[in-house]
Order: sequence, then structure tokens, then C-alpha cells
Amino acid sequence: MFKTVPVEDAIGMVLPHDITEIIKDEKKGVAFKKGHIICREDIAYLKRLGKDNMYVLSLTNDTIHENEAAALLAKALAGKGVIYTGYPVEGKITIKSNIDGLLRINKESLLQFNMLGDVMCATLHDNTPVKKGETVAATRLIPLVTSRKLVEKAEQAALTNDPVVEVIALRRKKVGLVITGSEIFYGRIEDRFEEVLRKKLEQLGSELSIVRFAPDDKDIIGAEISTCIEHGADLIVTSGGMSVDPDDVTREGILRAGATNVVYGTPVLPGAMFLVGEIGKITVLGLPACGMYHKITVFDLILPRILTGQKIGRLELAELGHGGLCRNCSTCRYPVCDFGK
Repeated sequence: MFKTVPVEDAIGMVLPHDITEIIKDEKKGVAFKKGHIICREDIAYLKRLGKDNMYVLSLTNDTIHENEAAALLAKALAGKGVIYTGYPVEGKITIKSNIDGLLRINKESLLQFNMLGDVMCATLHDNTPVKKGETVAATRLIPLVTSRKLVEKAEQAALTNDPVVEVIALRRKKVGLVITGSEIFYGRIEDRFEEVLRKKLEQLGSELSIVRFAPDDKDIIGAEISTCIEHGADLIVTSGGMSVDPDDVTREGILRAGATNVVYGTPVLPGAMFLVGEIGKITVLGLPACGMYHKITVFDLILPRILTGQKIGRLELAELGHGGLCRNCSTCRYPVCDFGK
């Protein structure tokens, strides 16, 4: 397949691949594109790039070039909600989100794909919120040329189960908020969580449709949750009253409202005393007081998943322990960080 010739003898030759130029702290990009015809003026430049010899490439029916392979791989990897360009740059094709939504990665299929060796796909983390136009994955052939059969195996690995890379749109929810705590109900302190939640929901395309207040009384809390549902809320959030103190009875109030499949407690900080449950088909999320103090908590990890229709139970919460410790950075950059990943 390959024959090399000294760069001085390559004048008139067609380049079989892109040649990259890297300048520390300044640039990395294509200096010569595949298909470029080498001329005498290129020789000194190519030598500065470390190219003393050039490939002469001869493909057979059983082999495949990196550019053709990248296009086939990208097509096999990409699911709904993503797009990619048809022509590789430096042998690589990037996959971008075509919508605002939640990135889903089929980690098992991705592993099988990458175990093949001559192919690669790198992605952002599963369940990462992404914006339209954001790069979420990239794929390429690692050598310049490989076996066509290997690329076919890679396509099969990518297509066997759910798509390896897809972005799911967030559903628009009408959220009912029940703010608990006698100190707020009786006006001893001012609530600050409604403002926080309203902003978070707006950023995700949902709305806070009804807000109710309840003292530390499980029956009243349960009744206010029911009121939210009667007024059309299809997602319930409660704030406060989730700790071990005897006055914190929000959990009991959620149960009084008819919640089932209730899971209390997560291996995430902040957010260890978080609760998730269901009232019929309506998800109920119980937020501890950390939601008013910390900019990002377990709530921010779970809410986008709820808005894509995912069911969250003990397993899904337990999996968050690895990566579930927030660094409490002085300037929060979530989701461009390792929290929840």
C-alpha cells in the first residue's frame, strides 16, 4: 500500500492525506490538504513540518482511506439530534448537537467500537446538557489506511443497539413548587428559592406555573402538592424540610400526597438528602436546603434527565457517587466540569 519517496522527488505528486501544522500556543490546523499537488515552492515548508519523505499511496479493494472511513463511521455513530459535516478535516469528522438538549451516549457500544483498535470515537460525558452547535463527539481512523472489513465491524458495533451519540430534546414542563418551612410560611424569613428555581427552569425551557407555601405540617404539605397537581402541574418540586430534624416533615408530606417509588438520599454533595418519587405519572423532587445556597447541586444533574423522560431510581442515583463530589469552585463552570460525571 505504501511507498515513500524523498520530499525533493515528490514534486508533482498528489498528497494522499492532510498535513497538519502545529505551533505551540498559537495554532493547530491544516497546512496542506489532501489532493494538493506538491510544487517546488512547497519543499522548504514541508521540511519545516518534519516531512523529509512523502507517501505514495496505492489502495486495493480490501483497504480504505481515512477520509472515506471517517464518513462511514460518523454516519454509523450519529443518532437523532446531532449533525456532522460530510468531509473530514485532518482525517477527523466532528459530530455536533443540532438542538438544545441532553447528550446521551451508549457507553457499552462506544466501548466495543473503540476496542477494535484502528478506529476511535471520543465523546463528552453521557447526560451532559448541551447547546445547539456544540461539539459532542469526534471520530476518525487512526492509521491513514486500514482494512475495509475492520471499518465494517466498527459500523456494526455502532449500529447494534441504540445510537452511540444522540441528543434528546427537553420536554416543556409546568412545574408546581411547594415551599415548606414554618419560618417562611409565617414570614420570619424571606424565601429565596422560588427565584432560583424559576431561572433554572427558564434556562431549560420549562416554566414555574404555581407556587404554594406550607408550614412544617405533613398534612398541609401533602394538600398543597395535590393543589399543584389539580392546577395542571406535571412536575412537582418541594424545597426545604428534608433533613433529619424533627420539624422537617416534607418527606412525610410527599408520602401523604400519594407518592410511590420514593427514593431518599443520594451519594452526591451537595444534595445528599435529595428525594425523588412519583405521584401517578408525575415526578416529585424533594430538594434539601442546599438548593438555596449552592449554585449547582444534585438537582441540576437530575432535572434535565427528568425533562427527557428518564426514570430515576436508586440505581441511577447510586451511579452518581462516582463524580458526585462538587469542587465548589470560586467560579462555577458547570457543566464544563467533572461534577456528576
